Amino acid sequence: MRVAVIGLGLIGGSIALAVKKEHKDAFITGFDVNPNQLHLAKALRVVDETASSLEEAVQSADFIIIAAPVVQTEQIIEQLSTISLKKDVIVSDVGSTKNSIVIHAGRILDPSITFIGGHPMAGSHKTGVSAAKAHLFENAFYILTPDSNVDEQKMSRLMDLLRGTNATFVELDAEEHDYLVGLISHFPHILSASLVNYVSESNNNQPYNVARFAAGGFRDITRIASASPIMWRDILLKNKSVLLQLTEDMKKELSRIQRYIEQEDGDKIFNYFAEAKEFRDGLPVRSKGAIPAFYDLFLDVQDQPGVIASVTQKLAGEEISITNIRIIETREDIMGVLRLSFRSEQDRERARVALEHDFDTYVDDK
Repeated sequence: MRVAVIGLGLIGGSIALAVKKEHKDAFITGFDVNPNQLHLAKALRVVDETASSLEEAVQSADFIIIAAPVVQTEQIIEQLSTISLKKDVIVSDVGSTKNSIVIHAGRILDPSITFIGGHPMAGSHKTGVSAAKAHLFENAFYILTPDSNVDEQKMSRLMDLLRGTNATFVELDAEEHDYLVGLISHFPHILSASLVNYVSESNNNQPYNVARFAAGGFRDITRIASASPIMWRDILLKNKSVLLQLTEDMKKELSRIQRYIEQEDGDKIFNYFAEAKEFRDGLPVRSKGAIPAFYDLFLDVQDQPGVIASVTQKLAGEEISITNIRIIETREDIMGVLRLSFRSEQDRERARVALEHDFDTYVDDK
């Protein structure tokens, strides 16, 4: 079984590793426009061989996985339409918008080529093939959006290929997918970026430094605003109609709470926050969703020389990798709070066990 993975970043690399884990007979060829990622993927044995061109990578492939940004994915599909591929090849992608890609593929690919849109709803705050993990998609939703011409046998073949991801496969219409993901992933990123930009502009118009006071919780609720501007430009343009409608709906929602405040209606304000709290507290804590989860461990630490070094040394001794470390608060002679971020819940739990003897540790999954 020959598999071509086009795009050897975090997602493409993780899919390649998951396929290799489950299918020992699979031979994976990788291609990437970035030669450094290409060489690294071969050195890390993420792929079995690398190709110097897209055509070389895909000509003999039984499966082609396009792991590239949305706009590039459509360009790659156009290139595939000009290459002689195996007649029973199955092509899929990982883009976070689906309707435009599925329509594009159906319009220009030869009818003998099966295209099945895909979107693994998991990721990481690290990028590149060096961050790839076979278990990246474990317990995550992996949405597939076939068009009406795709039969169940082809769907089964693709899901069998991807079985090593240990993801939960969900079949959706491409338009339904774009609305769903627009609501719970794309639009929150817009809101986060809008809030940051609003505070930034306010900071420029105030005599005091707003940014200084916008640390702590503000940084936490706006983490996703640090995502790639290029990626989000392409996503917003490709999911335009959904996001324009959601923007209009949000204006109405803000008008609702604005009206409650103007009317000084304490009961409605209370209910507004109570309903939000009830829904959010009911969300599954350990399930993977469209926005990558943060696995944070908090430590109470004394303000004394070497305390952070002692923490990192203990974790290094257990071969536990930290993805981010931040001092939330520390003042002379009082306890500070150290926040450690990890790649997975398993790493966080291992860190908690390693550190709990010397530090007060706690998590906050709410």
